Amino acid sequence: MFNPAQLLEKAKTSQRHLKLLNFGLARMIPFNKPHGFRIIEIKDRCVTTLLPYKRMNWNHIKGLHACALATISEFTTGIVLLSSLDPNQYRIIMQRMEMDYHYQGKMNVTAKFEVTEEWLKQEVIDPLKQEDAVVVKCEIKTIDLDGNHITTGNIYWQVKDWKKVKTKA
Repeated sequence: MFNPAQLLEKAKTSQRHLKLLNFGLARMIPFNKPHGFRIIEIKDRCVTTLLPYKRMNWNHIKGLHACALATISEFTTGIVLLSSLDPNQYRIIMQRMEMDYHYQGKMNVTAKFEVTEEWLKQEVIDPLKQEDAVVVKCEIKTIDLDGNHITTGNIYWQVKDWKKVKTKA
């Protein structure tokens, strides 16, 4: 059975497991599969992903589509939060996103997001002791292969203890 948490941990040190993780994520999140997103590096609380420059990701002028760039930003920050927080204890849902587009993407781009243990404690763990839910802002930049800054994304994630989640009115 596909266990993403276990595979995330193994993918930090094994290219084989990284390939398996990418394969599994493409099937778990079918909306993202056509884009060809790939995690290219994973560390403790840090993920780097690739958005390939291919036809499926182009806009009408053969630049990377704004929505593909926004989605890779959401995907990358979400993977970091899911791998840094216990998914059995915390529910993570994207609340909103803001994107600033700086430069037209005409080649592969990477998105890298990293959090520290202190940030998690200060922004998520400690506030959840007092509140039912917290919203954390995750700023992420996409950079092309030439080093051009393509986008800055601010992805806002709501984090809530599963014990406080109500699914019915």
